[in-house]
Amino acid sequence: MAAEGHGPTASEYIVHHLQHWQVDWGLNPVKQTSIVDFNVINLDSVLYSVILGVLGCLVMWLAARKITSGVPGRFQAAVEILVEMVDNQAKANIHNANSRKFIAPLALTVFVWIFLMNAMDLLPVDLLPAAWTHLNGAMGHDPHHAYMRVVPTADLSTTLGLSTSVLLLCFLYSIKIKGLGGWGHELITAPFGAHPLLWPINLLMQAIEYLAKTVSHGMRLFGNMYAGELVFMLIALMGGAMAFSFSGMALTVGHLVAGFIWAVFHILVITLQAFIFMMLTLIYLGQAHDAH
Repeated sequence: MAAEGHGPTASEYIVHHLQHWQVDWGLNPVKQTSIVDFNVINLDSVLYSVILGVLGCLVMWLAARKITSGVPGRFQAAVEILVEMVDNQAKANIHNANSRKFIAPLALTVFVWIFLMNAMDLLPVDLLPAAWTHLNGAMGHDPHHAYMRVVPTADLSTTLGLSTSVLLLCFLYSIKIKGLGGWGHELITAPFGAHPLLWPINLLMQAIEYLAKTVSHGMRLFGNMYAGELVFMLIALMGGAMAFSFSGMALTVGHLVAGFIWAVFHILVITLQAFIFMMLTLIYLGQAHDAH
């Protein structure tokens, strides 16, 4: 942050807001020193992911607990529409009825969980970070180094963690459905054929395919949510700048209008991104059931 007694510049404001609350495995404050650093935990992403996961499970549990056979209320009707939508997509992609007993609830969980994590972007940019800064200062720590990001899906470690989990499930179902030998045979004979000279090429192509699907699966969600978070920060800067400009009133109006328009548009974005991640999960797991 800026020096004491001076407000942060626009770049300092954004850089500060893009810093994670990072600790090592002993929960000691630490800084990430490389792009991939498994000694660093983005604790804010972990905490909000767990809290929102529990909240999502609680909401679905309450819906199941209050379900009636009569005319449903609005809440029950909304949940039933969501469940039916996910079930239809699961049936379209997973043709094994026994597998759908696990995959369909998994897809529903993925959609609700990612939607809730995405929806954190709709909170005022400075609400929770400012509260954490004041709390950190009250506990005797340096408030200028109190970092907090509240959108878990704007963290690449979260989205790649989710996509890697899908990859592991694809491996699991490939072995379960085709057998270890059958899947291994597929890895070295598809897509170019079973000739021994083609085995290394086939295996390389399969590895590239799995890697590309996993990376693109996580990067797509991360990229959209990171960009959305950054736009909200820029809109917040527009509101902050009004105090230092003779055109403050125009900036105030622009801040409110831009914030409202982007928030409405972003509701569609966060829903669409949750749906896309869920659909790709179903598609990849469906491919794990199919033979090449």
